This record gives sequence, C-alpha cells and structure tokens, in this order.
Amino acid sequence: MKQKMKNISVRSKIWLSDDTGKVIFGLGRLRMLESIEENGSIHAAAKELGMSYRAIWGRIKASEERLGEPLLLRNIGGRSGGGSELTDFARQLMQRFKKLHQLVEESSDQLFDELIIKK
Repeated sequence: MKQKMKNISVRSKIWLSDDTGKVIFGLGRLRMLESIEENGSIHAAAKELGMSYRAIWGRIKASEERLGEPLLLRNIGGRSGGGSELTDFARQLMQRFKKLHQLVEESSDQLFDELIIKK
C-alpha cells in the first residue's frame, strides 16, 4: 500500500464553536487578529486580507460575544477612527490555538503514517 500512496497526505481543520455550532475561533479569526496586530487597525487588516471592514468587524464582534471577552481595544489614542490593539486575552487565545493546531497536525500526521501508510 505504501508504494501507491506516496503522494497522499492527511489534512485536518479545527475551530472552536459554541453549543449551537457557531464559530468562535479558528484559522480565519487567527489571521484577522494577526493582521490587526501587525497593521494596527481593522481597516488596514481588511485591506491586507482582501476583506471588507464590516466582515472582519462582524466576525470579531461575534467571537467576542460568544467568548464573553473582548479581543480588541478600539480607538487607540482617543481619536475617531483610531486604531485597534489586541487584548491580553486575545494574545493568549491566539498562542493557545496555535499550539492546539500544531498538536492536532502532528497527531494527524503520526496517525496517518501508522494507520494508512504503514498498513
């Protein structure tokens, strides 16, 4: 079986959801927060990611509501239309989600090798 399957790999996708199945956090939200942190604003992140401000804002707001914690501090510097900064909670969530994602990928790769390739 190994000979025929050398170009096959396993892929997995994980996200956090609430008890109704609505997305709380995943790779998309992670990319949004990383871009906001890098660029200093939702507007700049939207431009970089090719999304609308409203789309990013809506997803971040929904995550905040489902988590019961803020992810962003908005209007940094007190000016209208000012930038955004990640909260400590958001940074911790991002770090822990990255670790979870890494562990799931490593486990999936190992299980794939053991159960599919080496059989």
